[in-house]
Amino acid sequence: MPTAHSAALSFRSAVDADVPELVALVESAYRGDASRAGWTTEADFLDGQRTDPDGVRAVIAQPDSVLLVVERAGELIACCQLEHRGDHVYFGMFAVRPGLQGGGLGKEIMAEAERRARETWDAKEMRMTVVNVREELIAYYVRRGYERTGELSPFPYGDERFGVPLRDDLAFELLVKAL
Repeated sequence: MPTAHSAALSFRSAVDADVPELVALVESAYRGDASRAGWTTEADFLDGQRTDPDGVRAVIAQPDSVLLVVERAGELIACCQLEHRGDHVYFGMFAVRPGLQGGGLGKEIMAEAERRARETWDAKEMRMTVVNVREELIAYYVRRGYERTGELSPFPYGDERFGVPLRDDLAFELLVKAL
């Protein structure tokens, strides 16, 4: 008999009723002590929030964008944003429940996101930005076919909607993958 851990993943678009659970998921994957159960934590260089209900609602409502909810056995376990931007799709707000990280879920979710980008928008390229000091996370994406561009954009210091930096050398690096 299949267990919840081996059950197939299902994907759907987020709705407003999902907002509280999505905020909790993203926060647990990146901030605070709960995030240390996984390997995607940013707790060593960012404090404060990663997102908030208004930010998640804005992603859900945005035209040419989808916030994918990933469920297994009816339980919300991951999410990611796909935003059509002309000739490419931006991949963001990617979070997997910390206790489930490291088991191949991320790879499976990314493959589905890339498939949807190609089929929904005929995208030729997927782009994302990653905090530049996240070498282990950048290496993960590189193993999945993303290329480092070396193109950096500034971290929004002073805007606590994105967190409270614990160091002064943060920026976002653009990663790109041809689809």
